[in-house]
This record gives sequence, C-alpha cells and structure tokens, in this order.
Amino acid sequence: MNFIASNTRYIRERKGYTQEYFADELKWSRSMVMAFESGRTKPSIERLIELSDYIKIPIDTLIKVDLRKTKDISFIEIANKRVLFPIMVDEDNENLIEVVPVTSTAGYLSGYDDPEYIEQLAKMKLPFIPTGKHRAFPIKGDSMLPLKDGSFVVAKYVERFEDVKNGSTYIILTREDGMTYKRVFNKEKSLVLKPDNPNYEAYEVSKGDVLELWEFTCSINTKEYDAHDLRYSSIIKMLNDLKVELEVFNKPKT
Repeated sequence: MNFIASNTRYIRERKGYTQEYFADELKWSRSMVMAFESGRTKPSIERLIELSDYIKIPIDTLIKVDLRKTKDISFIEIANKRVLFPIMVDEDNENLIEVVPVTSTAGYLSGYDDPEYIEQLAKMKLPFIPTGKHRAFPIKGDSMLPLKDGSFVVAKYVERFEDVKNGSTYIILTREDGMTYKRVFNKEKSLVLKPDNPNYEAYEVSKGDVLELWEFTCSINTKEYDAHDLRYSSIIKMLNDLKVELEVFNKPKT
C-alpha cells in the first residue's frame, strides 16, 4: 500500500505548517501540495527526492510506512545517512518493540535498514521501558554470563558514540562480525568490546565498521537458571568485585 498522500499531510500538520507555507518551503505550488495530499496526483521521483531531503526521511519509508501510527517523526540518522524507523505505536499509543528472531540474526545484518524487513518482524510491548527507540535482540553463546543462550536483550538505540557509557553493555552491529552483545569502552577511533566471561578475550572494532549501537535496557530469559548457573555467576561477580577492591587497595598513596 502507498502511504505518500497521508504521510505528506501528516508531516505537514505535525510541523504546524499551512499548505501554502509548506509549498513555499519545498518551492512547490500550493495546488501541488493539495493534489499530493488528496491522492489525486502521485508525486514524481524528483518531488519525492525533494520531500525526502527536506524532512530527512527515506523515500521507501515515506511510501511504505504509515507515519500516522508513529509517536515520533524525529528520525535518527546514522553514519552512512540511512535513517531508522520511527517509534511505532499501537492503537493505544503504546510503544511497540521489534523482536529480532533467533533464526534470522544473520539476516538482520542485511535487513536492518530495509523497511520491509523491519516491518515483518514480530513486535511486543513492555510498559516499563524508558522513552526512546527500542529493539529486542537474541543472545547466542555464553560470553556474557549469566545471560543464557537464547535470552533476549531489549536495548535502546544510541545515536552518537559520545553517548557511550564506558563499562555498560551494548548490542553492537558491525559489517565484519554481525551482531554481538558485549561490555563497551569508548576510545578515540574504536570501541573495545569486553565479554563478562573470563574465558573470552576483549577485542577492538573500528568505529567506521559499526552500523548500529544499542544500549541495554533489560533482558528476557527464555530458559530457567539451574543451581550451577547461579553459583557460577555469583562466583564471577565476587571475583570481579574483589579485583576492584584489590586495585583500590594497591593504588599508591599520594
């Protein structure tokens, strides 16, 4: 379905513009705006490009996504100028979170910026999450204990590297490694990705290779913990806390 007519009107009204003012901004005629909004005339590719450039929303989103179902039209630009979807809401104005399925994590690397791919993802609601654009990602492996393989991390999109909180955990999407979940430390030109499991080594990725960055909000476990898991995670936490205390204790006095 083509939403260009309703989206053109919705964007104009959300900005509080009259048809005449909107036309002046785009260097169109008022009759052109009226024709596009009513659906009597479909805009040419040149007009779609002008509208897309003006409001910073990609053409395929303008055509395929009903923006009236969104809460926010302040789209987020990432490094290569692709723009993420807005925050989607249901009929009760509740945020909807896209869920990346376990079986298609590899497909997310090629489809993360494709409106059709994102649109077909399952969606859920979590009423307690903070504001912002969230997505749920499946966890594989045991590098971030105590999260078990198959758990999901619900994370908030991070727009700028400057907003990275050193030592916090993030979902990172890179061209080379795809999707991973690690503790992140921000450097000038790279990110240090550190697993919580001491059996795995930390490594660096260039910021130029990072496609998306999502900050941990909460986790959803799909498997029950057993006694061994709980003992092991408790020991890891105890050792980490002890290491911090020893570093403080050994710090030379000034």
